[in-house]
Amino acid sequence: MADKHDLNITISETGEIEVKVEGINGPKCIELTKELEDQLGDIISKEKTSSYYKQEENINTDIKNNQ
Repeated sequence: MADKHDLNITISETGEIEVKVEGINGPKCIELTKELEDQLGDIISKEKTSSYYKQEENINTDIKNNQ
C-alpha cells in the first residue's frame, strides 16, 4: 500500500499561493512539489518544516529461498 501524503494549497486574496506537504519525511517533499512550483512561477520563499529533517522511513524486505 502506498504511503498517504497531502498537499495543502492556500491562495490568498492577493494571489499568493502557499503549499504545505504533510505525510512525508525527508527531502521527498521537494520532489513532490517541484513540477507544481515550476508551473506556478517565481518562488518568494521556501521554508522547511521539522518533517524535512526527519529520516525517511525505508522498508527492507529480505527473501530467502529454502531449497
